Amino acid sequence: MTTTTTSPLTAADRCDSCGAQAYVRVVLATGELLFCAHHARAHESAFTDLAVHVQDETDRLLEQHGAGAATR
Repeated sequence: MTTTTTSPLTAADRCDSCGAQAYVRVVLATGELLFCAHHARAHESAFTDLAVHVQDETDRLLEQHGAGAATR
């Protein structure tokens, strides 16, 4: 069994798709991808079966921006 240790995502971590703040880290066998919440949802079906580990910190959006942030 492989244990994946990941550090918390920060404002310096940017979405590989659009450059917005990343809230999801997808660890693959060959590297990792970072996504904002929008692009993580948009590409979830593509990476779910390939991911070794998914670090999802999208719950921080509600903490930081309120209930309306999840629907944007």
